Amino acid sequence: MLSKEDNERLTRVGEGTPMGNVFRRYWLPALLSSELAEADGPPVRVRLLGEDLVAFLDTTGAIGLVDAYCAHRRAPLFLGRNEKCGLRCAYHGWKYDRSGKCVDLPTEPKESTYKDKIALTAYPTWEGGGLIWAYMGPSPAPPPPDYELVRAPATHRYATRTVQDCNYLQALEGGLDSSHATILHNMTIGDLTWLDDFERTTPRLDVRPTDYGFEYSGIRNLKDRYWVRVYQYIMPATQIRGRTVPVRHERRTPRVPLMNGHFWVPIDDVTVSVINFSYSADPKIPLDAEFAADAEDDYGRAPGEVLPDLRLKRNAENDYMIDRNVQKTQTFTGIKGINTQDVAVQEGMGKIVDRSKEHLGSTDRAIVMMRRLLLEACRTVEAGGVPKGADPSSYRAVRAVDQYAENEAAIPELMSRERTARY
Repeated sequence: MLSKEDNERLTRVGEGTPMGNVFRRYWLPALLSSELAEADGPPVRVRLLGEDLVAFLDTTGAIGLVDAYCAHRRAPLFLGRNEKCGLRCAYHGWKYDRSGKCVDLPTEPKESTYKDKIALTAYPTWEGGGLIWAYMGPSPAPPPPDYELVRAPATHRYATRTVQDCNYLQALEGGLDSSHATILHNMTIGDLTWLDDFERTTPRLDVRPTDYGFEYSGIRNLKDRYWVRVYQYIMPATQIRGRTVPVRHERRTPRVPLMNGHFWVPIDDVTVSVINFSYSADPKIPLDAEFAADAEDDYGRAPGEVLPDLRLKRNAENDYMIDRNVQKTQTFTGIKGINTQDVAVQEGMGKIVDRSKEHLGSTDRAIVMMRRLLLEACRTVEAGGVPKGADPSSYRAVRAVDQYAENEAAIPELMSRERTARY
């Protein structure tokens, strides 16, 4: 468990908080590129780390990310006009370029230099991997992200964005908890005697610290072979996992083997933006739209399952549409969608979990390690240092592993071979 004091340090992300300062040392994925696809198109509301912003694509196609409110009388710039390389407030016409500089004050005399004293907060942006990234920390910014995802061509990758009503940390912890997969996501309950089979139900976990966070392996003994999974945790809030072998009674390997993952980006203390991404594990096999759409449907994130505000249609207000008959006869939860099951549990814990009441077990080692690393990052930033994972060269060569080993002796070589990036 965590003390109440450490829980506060890790969960509060607003300006000036220890964890907020940590997040501000990294490039954060703010939007999908598709959310801001049209030059001189409508601005888009963005809220990151408790800060209200607005994004726009100017006439030249350059991205602006600035304070959401006009410097004049704080009118919302979301209502403004995006035209001629700037965003013009709809209230009195004050206009700002993508750097936040005020470039026109129609309510002041032509000879006035007042506009030269006016500027909005603006943050650097970078586009890569089908995502728009923002850096909100002190200068200089670190080099831009270099995940395998951003090097994969557009034909081989896919990303969506959803919003959860809970603190980022419990969502991140859910992503790093591999032991729940065979229980929460069990889709063919049939004979429940597997709950009494520790070797089959519970992975043998190993957590190895790295310069970017850690990698952790979950190895399950399936009697005739071993299921070897290696996840990557890249600080502060990224998980990468593989999906390359048949699971859940599938008979064939996936048509497109995948590397999957999430970026959990705090909107504020009680809301998190989740970037869900996939890319083909094999550079020779493109990730086609049909396969990606089928995967999103399996996760519960198909277009018809997501509301305009990016929350899931199956949500807390309707108890995630849990079907108790299905729960009795078909699946462990009675909730449709793998990701929906995760969200139901994570949001159901409350807005911010009180971790002082926890009782952690042997399968929670990855979560314990992650919390220690984040607390260490808080201390590092407070001392003026650079936290792990801010340097993209530390993680550019890694990927996840999802393979079967015929015997235990084959596992080390398999892990060494498969964890190396291929883009």
